[in-house]
Amino acid sequence: MKRTLLLILVLIAAALLSHASNAFAATVRVVVPAHDIARGDTIGENDLTFVTMDGDALMSGVPTKMEEVKGMQARRVLSAGRPFRADDVRRPVVVTRGQTVTMQFAAPGVELTAMGRAMSEGGVGDTVTIQNPASYRMVSAIVVAPGTVRATGIIAAPTNNLARR
Repeated sequence: MKRTLLLILVLIAAALLSHASNAFAATVRVVVPAHDIARGDTIGENDLTFVTMDGDALMSGVPTKMEEVKGMQARRVLSAGRPFRADDVRRPVVVTRGQTVTMQFAAPGVELTAMGRAMSEGGVGDTVTIQNPASYRMVSAIVVAPGTVRATGIIAAPTNNLARR
């Protein structure tokens, strides 16, 4: 009898809490495009506006501040008035795959530069893979400016022994 009564009380409490949380559902102000934004376009402040949405209906990763999105590049078409995720934008690409770049190497007291070929693309602050054409080694690097990267370490040595000869 006690278990049945306890179970009934728990079910009633759960129903009341569920109803109360739905009655006080929070609204969230999110950033949305003011007009359609094409893939590859750089987003400016005039391209954005705010809308208020029900927090329960909102997907995760939706930007809530214009500063999070301003200056970014659209990875896909962004529709006017529709929320999008932070993954749908990226820093503008300043190093493209196949591009010849300047690699900077730094150690205490020594700074070197060398040319390399980008094996991936990225924007300032992104990590890209660069091939050293002299050794065919893959180097991990951070993009610091258009056409310039700072080497952070070797990813892999060449797998073909003929490449070294």
